[in-house]
Order: sequence, then structure tokens, then C-alpha cells
Amino acid sequence: MPDNFDAIILGAGAAGLMCAARAGQRGKRVLVLEKADAPGKKILISGGGRCNFTNIGAGPANYLSANPHFAKSALARYTARDFLELVESYDIAWHEKTLGQLFCDGSAKQIVAMLLAECDKASEFGGEVTVRCNEDVQTVDQEDGFRVVTNSGTYHGASLVLATGGPSIPKMGASGFAYDLARRFGLKIVEPRPALVPLTLGGEEVLFREISGVSAPVVARAGKASFPEAALFTHRGLSGPAILQASSYWKPGDPVLIDFLPGRDADWLLERKRETPQATMRSVLRDELPDRLADILSEKLGVQSDLGNASDKALRIANERLKRWEFRPNGTEGFAKAEVTIGGISTNELSSKTMEAKQVPGLYAIGEAVDVTGWLGGYNFQWAWASGVAAGEAL
Repeated sequence: MPDNFDAIILGAGAAGLMCAARAGQRGKRVLVLEKADAPGKKILISGGGRCNFTNIGAGPANYLSANPHFAKSALARYTARDFLELVESYDIAWHEKTLGQLFCDGSAKQIVAMLLAECDKASEFGGEVTVRCNEDVQTVDQEDGFRVVTNSGTYHGASLVLATGGPSIPKMGASGFAYDLARRFGLKIVEPRPALVPLTLGGEEVLFREISGVSAPVVARAGKASFPEAALFTHRGLSGPAILQASSYWKPGDPVLIDFLPGRDADWLLERKRETPQATMRSVLRDELPDRLADILSEKLGVQSDLGNASDKALRIANERLKRWEFRPNGTEGFAKAEVTIGGISTNELSSKTMEAKQVPGLYAIGEAVDVTGWLGGYNFQWAWASGVAAGEAL
């Protein structure tokens, strides 16, 4: 096989395959090098194996970055509707869960197969996409373009695309490789940290570990962000969609505020006092929440008497605490349990239109390797598709 290509893409994940398909269908000869033994491994485990492949409401407000404007261009030029049209063109059945999240009815394997089929279509346009797995990159140099040496050979490309993701989910082979390589080319890195990750509790809050496995619909707040979804108590602390979302905005030392009574107003307990004065805090909370959670909250609130014998002031304080229950996490479960990474290759180094490095012509960075991180619920896939297309159109 000839070893000269128009572009070499490092990483056969969502962004890398999308980029390869788009460039190939523009007549380019593209080589995709993947360290794992098969392409799209992170796609395959996503969404419980059904791939939450996009979110129909995806927009710039759903992403975190040191430059919140950077993602606007790519997201506007390749939207969730565009990707959905591609999915439907392959007759892949899908459904919407909650909050605009789109999943395959069948298997995530369908999305990987679709992307590989899109790569194969390159031949119809005079292009070619070659995907090689079990390729461990050893050195990368600039030499009449880029020279990539792997465990199995040496390859030359006019352009090089970094699409190896971030260090989240290391058991899937994830690493900080893209950051290390970017630094070698002089690109700045925004310090990476785990995102969409469970939070851990210590001190007196370890009592909540006793109700591991219990979940409830809540509103979780961190910083100025709030998310109305389920929270799950674990043997180490807090998880569930609401907590994972809030974790992206949480900073060490800050509290996470939980509204255990979404939809209930500030006078709810006073109303219950008037309606059923003989009721206890424990019993009224059991009407709203799982029993074990209601029991531990009522114990911590310390309102021991019937509601009718409690002062209005005490009930207002209890209600306010239930609406803004303060947890102070002592950390996260780290990259091992994080779904994605916040931080990465600084967007200041890249063109928002093409994803090309401003100071290193021919070098591109896409997907999770870049300092653009989406919310839970298909947003990170949409960034992978959009950034992959942006680079693929420019190669």
C-alpha cells in the first residue's frame, strides 16, 4: 500500500471517522490510524449500547469552553438535523428519549457501520479512506507535511488531524496523547479535568452512602448552572444525570445545591401543616420521595413533632433546606468514571471554521481533543460530527 496520503487522521472515533468520510468524499486519500483493535469503540458503549448519537436541541449554549463562541461556527454549519438526515438515509430506526436525546432503536453498531460505509463511499468521488487498527503511534514529525511512524510502518500525509479524544474512560484506551502531541507542535493546552463524572462525599455526608442505589428527580445546581433530572446516591457519593451535568460546572470547595422538591413552592410545608396537622415530616416526605431518602432527610431536618406542633418558622427553614440542600463534595471519581473531559487543546490555537492550527499549517484538532465539552445527552457526539465535518471540508 502506498504510504503517501492527503491526510492522516489519528483516531477512528466519532470525530475521526466523520472527518475521514467527508474528506474522502471530496476526493482525498485519507489514512485513519487507530490504536484499538476496532474503530468506534467509545461509540459502541455509548447510550447503554444504543448510542445517544445527537441532541435535537444542540446549540452553543450547551457547551463549555474557555472561549464559549468557538463552537458556534461548526455547530451552525453541521446541525443535529443534518446528522439525523444521514442516520435516516441508512434506514437506522431511532427514538427520542427525554430532553431531545436521540438514540438508535437497535444498536450503536449501526452508527459505526454507517460511518465506515460513508468512508467507503469515498471511492465514488475519486477519493479513498483506509482505516488501520492496532496502530500504535511512536513518532510524529513535520517532514514535507507530516511523517507518522507506528509499530507497523511509516506514513506520510500532507495534513495531520488529531482526533484521539481526551483521557476520559482510560479502560477504553483513552489517554492524553493528543495533548502531548499538540504541545510538541507548540499548541497551548487548557488544563484538562474530568467532566460528566460522579461526585464523592466525605465527613458527615457519608451517611447518604447508606442509601446507595436510591434515585429521585431533583434539580441540581453548581455555580450558575442548574439541571432538572435524576440524582442517584452511590456507595461513594452522588451520581445520576443531574449530578453528572452539574459536575461539569462544579469546582473543588464549592457546594452542589439539590432541590429535592422541584415543583413545590416555599410554603409547601405550611400548606401541608394546615391540611394534615397530624402528619409527620417523615410521612409527608415519603409522599414525595423514595422512603429511604425521605427518612434520612427528615432525620437531618430535626423536626420531630407533628407538623401541627411545629412552628411556621421551623417549617419554612426546613422547606428552604429541602429546596437548597447543600452537599460539599470532596472530589470526583476521576477520569476513570468521567464520560468526557473539560479542557484540552486551546481554541485560541485553532480556526473555528476549519479546526486548523493557526501557527502550524496542515495540523488540525477535532472532537474531544479540543477544549469544547458538551452536556450529557448527545451533545458531545454532535460536536464530534460538526468539528469532524469542519476539518474534513478543509483538508
